[in-house]
Amino acid sequence: MDRWYQKTGPQGDVVISTRIRFARNLNDFPFPCKLNPNKKTEVVNLVNGALGALNKDEKIRGLGLRFIDVGELSKSERISLVERHLISPKFIEKTGGRGLISSQDETVSVMINEEDHIRLQVIKEGLNFDESYPLADLIDDILDKKLSFAFDEKLGYLTQCPTNLGTGMRASVMLHLPALRESGKMAQIASSISKLGLVIRGLYGEGSEPKADLYQLSNQVTLGFSEKASIKNLEDIAMQLIMQERSARSEIVKHIEIVDLIHRSYGVLANARLVSESEFMKLISNVRLGVATGEIKNIPLDLIDSLIINVQPAMLEIREGKNLSATHREQLRADLIRQSLTTKNS
Repeated sequence: MDRWYQKTGPQGDVVISTRIRFARNLNDFPFPCKLNPNKKTEVVNLVNGALGALNKDEKIRGLGLRFIDVGELSKSERISLVERHLISPKFIEKTGGRGLISSQDETVSVMINEEDHIRLQVIKEGLNFDESYPLADLIDDILDKKLSFAFDEKLGYLTQCPTNLGTGMRASVMLHLPALRESGKMAQIASSISKLGLVIRGLYGEGSEPKADLYQLSNQVTLGFSEKASIKNLEDIAMQLIMQERSARSEIVKHIEIVDLIHRSYGVLANARLVSESEFMKLISNVRLGVATGEIKNIPLDLIDSLIINVQPAMLEIREGKNLSATHREQLRADLIRQSLTTKNS
């Protein structure tokens, strides 16, 4: 079964993925930061117990939702979940009293006892709120009926962080913006969109730096706006950024220096025997720009997006089934990249 990062969706030349995330807490329980180990286990068991209700729904049961005890995973397995955007980096800082529900195709994940009792996420390829939001909303409704979420008529859904009060929803799109970054406009863009209730961050969300020119654009305000209004605002701004990025791309590829950089980056990745993660992330952005603009032929965007996930450090260790030295990881990364790029372009 293909994962979301192995497919290209609408506006896929610029938009990697769309995510809907709901923060929810159970009635009659303190927030996770105030729970003792026994109560954390009780919350985990209650949410896990709702799996049956989810898998009985005809619109959900095909997803094959399953429970994962995070504490039983190896370090590499936990980190790989972050690399695949199933969980947050914060979620694996402590593993006791935490669980994860995930679908087979990894479009749906539910973190149990992160900052809130439940962090429900649905992620789809491309710009795709038409599929991601209804699915997240359906799962949210089923869980609410089964578990009873903490809700106030004035404040909306009650969350540990006040910035999530109201809808408790964070909608986001992951954008590839190499041309806008190259043009030096990202600081101006970040300032402008903050006035519209949005924020732009790095690859792994809050506190992270952009890698491979990948940015997360998300709503910042959850109180006083409906879920659909927030999504409409985000989608409108995302489309504006998409058009700006495409316009900037059409200009920068007129310069021989940029074209040369694209092809040099492809040449290194298609031939290198050792590739570090940081070098890969820099070069793959240039290659993706080349594929999206037609400078590089016969390489599909979904292959590039899949590589960005599959050659991350923990993913390589999962692939090999053992811990690896830095040099061994670089060698395996180079082998996988070279094999993928040259096979598709032969």
